[in-house]
Amino acid sequence: AVLDRLGVSLVDGALADLGVSSPQFAEPGRGFSFQRDEPLDMRMDRSAGETAADLVAQADETELADAIFQFGEERFSRRIARAIVYARQEAPIDTTGRLAAIVRRAIPRRHGPPPRIDPATRTFQALRIWVNRELEGLDRFLDTVARRLRAAARVVVITFHSLEDRIVKHTFRALEQSKEGVMKVLTKKPIVPDDDEVQRNP
Repeated sequence: AVLDRLGVSLVDGALADLGVSSPQFAEPGRGFSFQRDEPLDMRMDRSAGETAADLVAQADETELADAIFQFGEERFSRRIARAIVYARQEAPIDTTGRLAAIVRRAIPRRHGPPPRIDPATRTFQALRIWVNRELEGLDRFLDTVARRLRAAARVVVITFHSLEDRIVKHTFRALEQSKEGVMKVLTKKPIVPDDDEVQRNP
């Protein structure tokens, strides 16, 4: 849509950076993070669409469990969905703090060292992806960009979790193997940062 508005038909390259930006997480009132207790919103565009609180209030248990499993890769998704449905009967789940507490209580405690990430992280990721239809947007981008590249153009995608990795890898492979052969994959596996880069840029 942007290229059409600008009157640009083909490009020499495209870069998609799929991460949520740090300022979005840091800005109070957005509801992306459970570091502060705030309204459970999570919309990138706050002028449209349902909030995370709306989805948590309206979705049935199976729908919640499927979304948390699919978008958060959370193995305790059914327990979490059941806990959410039970808790919302007592009072609305409309803040990040309340949702995070419900999720933490639903996940069995393990013996040994504390987990590397907060138990609520995967559920919050799942709801954010669901609210913003992020994977649908990625599918649309990959489908469109292949048709807008000049010969020898490059397309690069920066991903941040395995859901995005898989979609990019499978789409690029399908484009390469199509009859038209519209794309050649230059990196068969994702390029990941080495230990030194991770130290410099955690």
